[in-house]
Amino acid sequence: MKEQEKKPQAFRGASKYVLDEELAKIVNISIALEMPLLLKGEPGTGKTMLAYAIAESLGMPLITLNVKSSMKLVEALYQYDTLTRLNDSRFGDSTRDVSDIEAYIRMGKIGQSFVADAKTVLLIDEIDKADTDFQDDMLDVLDQMSFDIIEIDKTVRAKNRPVVVITSNAKKDLSDPFLGRCNFHHIAFPEPEMMRRIVEVHFPKLSDEVATACLQTFYRLRDIGGVEKKPATRELINWIRALRSDPDFRPATLQRGEVPYLGVLYKKSADLGLAAKAIARLKR
Repeated sequence: MKEQEKKPQAFRGASKYVLDEELAKIVNISIALEMPLLLKGEPGTGKTMLAYAIAESLGMPLITLNVKSSMKLVEALYQYDTLTRLNDSRFGDSTRDVSDIEAYIRMGKIGQSFVADAKTVLLIDEIDKADTDFQDDMLDVLDQMSFDIIEIDKTVRAKNRPVVVITSNAKKDLSDPFLGRCNFHHIAFPEPEMMRRIVEVHFPKLSDEVATACLQTFYRLRDIGGVEKKPATRELINWIRALRSDPDFRPATLQRGEVPYLGVLYKKSADLGLAAKAIARLKR
């Protein structure tokens, strides 16, 4: 009798991550098909935290590549530390053999996920910051699960294929070849019912009266026009935390249209000014 193939672990959420059914399905099918999962959505919708939740749920290490606009793909694969090698050759006080170039090769984040002894979750955060060549060449590497270190004429092959999660804030279009090689999911900003569940996870003892007042005020603030960066889930959680730490806070404060700690919700001066004016108009 043939030994049955081992099924991949199923992701069912994590301690601080509220998961909807559709997102759970696309995560698990991406793991099963060994395809990168591309997540789009406005900042604060939980794209980055999903990778942390997958790592927690499946008991895997998390490796994070924070993409920068000036980043070259080779930096994500490996770095050849020529400066240290030069200093070692000049001063001769190193225990390393300066003729051994490989001793001066350090793995980048993608490289680290390839050489890790255990299967990892590889988070590639904000891919839309990179240029098209970076994006497409990176997926070539992830398809092949290998890359070359040209300085030592060596090919690095992945010991284990990582679970790849890629996030985009949709600030720049991604190429069709890139999109075609990923599974895709758009994480919409949570509706009030979903947000209520998220709040309950973070504040299990929060009274219904306080939760209702906070959520009603929060969504009213998100409707203010002209704001560049609307308050997101992270801001809501921190705002509730600030309100709970204030011994004088009462839900009636919000019900009267007053919004304490507005600076916890808005991080840009212009947005803060717009929100303050809108709140003042509503109170008249």
